[in-house]
Amino acid sequence: MLQINNLSAKIDKYKKQIKSAVNRVIDSGWVVLGPEVKQFEREFSSYLGTTYCVSVANGTDALIYSLKALGVDHGDQVATVANAGMYASSAILSLGASPLFMDVELDSCTVGYAEVERVVNRGVKVVVITHLYGLAVPEIKKIAQLCRDKDVYLLEDCAQAHGVEIDGKKAGTFGDLASFSFYPTKNLGAMGDGGAIIGRCQELTNRARMLRQYGWSDKYEVTLSGGGNSRLDEIQAAILLEFLPSLDQENAKRRNIAQRYSQSIKHPEVTVPAERGLNYVAHLYVVRSIYRDSLRDHLRSCAVASDIHYPIPDYRQAIFESLYSDLFLENTEKLSCEALTLPCYPHMTDAQVDMVIDSVNGWKK
Repeated sequence: MLQINNLSAKIDKYKKQIKSAVNRVIDSGWVVLGPEVKQFEREFSSYLGTTYCVSVANGTDALIYSLKALGVDHGDQVATVANAGMYASSAILSLGASPLFMDVELDSCTVGYAEVERVVNRGVKVVVITHLYGLAVPEIKKIAQLCRDKDVYLLEDCAQAHGVEIDGKKAGTFGDLASFSFYPTKNLGAMGDGGAIIGRCQELTNRARMLRQYGWSDKYEVTLSGGGNSRLDEIQAAILLEFLPSLDQENAKRRNIAQRYSQSIKHPEVTVPAERGLNYVAHLYVVRSIYRDSLRDHLRSCAVASDIHYPIPDYRQAIFESLYSDLFLENTEKLSCEALTLPCYPHMTDAQVDMVIDSVNGWKK
């Protein structure tokens, strides 16, 4: 079965660098918040073209501590999309805040300016913008200006957008803060969990840095409430340092695969994403079909794995019971019924890419 993402292929390619990173940490004897973490924070912020980076234990913590640093508290409203797997919504709920859901544009699967303007006028405290599937939100520059003009914080969720550019800037550098995940399947993924918060504002990032370790301003001195324990360990930081120099090259390979798909998949019942250049790093390659389940069954019979990102709009999740029973976001609902993710990762062979293309084109619904 051709997998959605074959991590073994990545490990085989970088086995020497991974072992070197692990041995470097073992030899140093420093395993938490040591030189590897500090070096990674410097290099990742430099790569993105921003000033500060605060590493944390995982991408969810990056969202939670970003929201905390922005002052989100019980009873606040935070705007987010509902087609991104409940990750931002879960972070919002963990703080006792309430998500205000925005619909997305059908062609990009990301939020547009008009929806952000609507929720800003509703008085939200923070807008969370998700760069989904590796695509930079097309109107992010205009959205960021709106939030600045209205004194509303903007948090960029970049868990699927490592290295993507728009208007000559990297995703994550438009808002007040940005959160990243280094889960192994991400474009920049570790050999375990990891995350980071980045930003230009020293005050906000200092708050995030304190919050990740108990709210300490100095060792054992707690001066900021709401802190916890969320630290990127030295081994994961060392491995990420080995992977970071190859990120742009691997993103280019992902884009090339996505381009081949978009040019060669010709089935009349399958809608492929538009080609978008550097605005897209192809974290996921997602097609649409009103006969998705039939297509997925066919691909399985051809030994091609697929997945659904994402099958349930956040506001339809069971935890909300009837709270959002009257809410219907047209494009979000449509995507939940039609979206299907095909294999797309930088270590695919040409033959494997051809296998996916031929399998889709050979489908008889």
